[in-house]
Amino acid sequence: MTTTVKAYGVKSEKAELKPMDIKRRETGDDDVEIKITHCGVCHSDIHTARNEWGGSTYPVVPGHEIIGRVTAVGKNVHNFTEGDIVGVGCLVDSCQTCAQCKNDLEQFCENGATFTYNSADKHLEGQQTYGGYSTDVVVNKEFVLHIPKNLDPAGSAPLLCAGITTWSPLSHWKVKKGDKVGVIGLGGLGHMGIKFANALGANVVMITTSPSKAEDAKKLGAHQVLIRKNEEEMAEHRGSFDFILNTIPVGHKMDPYINLLKVDGTMVLVGAVEPLEPFHGGGIIMGRKRIAGSLIGGIKETQEMLDFCGKHNIVSEIEIIDIKDINDAYERVVKADVKYRFVIDMASLKN
Repeated sequence: MTTTVKAYGVKSEKAELKPMDIKRRETGDDDVEIKITHCGVCHSDIHTARNEWGGSTYPVVPGHEIIGRVTAVGKNVHNFTEGDIVGVGCLVDSCQTCAQCKNDLEQFCENGATFTYNSADKHLEGQQTYGGYSTDVVVNKEFVLHIPKNLDPAGSAPLLCAGITTWSPLSHWKVKKGDKVGVIGLGGLGHMGIKFANALGANVVMITTSPSKAEDAKKLGAHQVLIRKNEEEMAEHRGSFDFILNTIPVGHKMDPYINLLKVDGTMVLVGAVEPLEPFHGGGIIMGRKRIAGSLIGGIKETQEMLDFCGKHNIVSEIEIIDIKDINDAYERVVKADVKYRFVIDMASLKN
């Protein structure tokens, strides 16, 4: 059994997003049925809609920063009840049996995680998963998240991708009070990195090529701003960072940032899913420095991040839009013309 619901999606890589009907599975014994109230707009949505990473299967219905209200639960669901405000992030299924899943790292499922959109749907033969640009979704209870009651639902939506993407490396590498932490890039990811690092008690330095972003960075919680193009400032900070969160979304020169790390310092990449420019091996050998990558986080870690946000009253800085404006929003995201994430009011899909 399936249910037809309203959605917005694309039918080809050159097409604009338009209204369409999609099928959702019947709510099973282990499922949570959710009426979607808000959905964040991630740059990954654009990459997939336009097939910029390859592998897109059409139609594509994007959206993996989902906030909604529980409308029904299966008989085996005991930790969610009708009316709860919940979230769904980048994952909606995994094998649950491999070593990575058992280690709460479902994003690295050895048998292939099921992502919220553009993955093969395990429940509907021959169909791929469809994301949150829709009125309703049905998700296995293991992949549904509790949203703290004190948090604004709209501002919470980007936490489910931008939030966990930046929280996970800070948590994994145990950033703590007093650490000097650099955040490279002030956008959807970078602004969350600043907020988290500040709340963890770190000395936060925003690293940017744009002096005009300094004021916003300090409002978000940065203690200092380092202008990448200022050689004197770069020299002053050389060899002083415990940890650098690199959110630059494209290939770039790494050596200037490697030089900022102290002995045993770590730089983690979360943005550039493409080739990087060659860097000098001596920069990491002379100082036992580390360059690493990080991909979102598992469900347990994502819930820990949301609970931390509830404790510290952290949400994303957002601009709310109606679904009819999604194509214009895509163009603005590409131009970095948003502070700092778009969130769709999904009630507008019914109008």
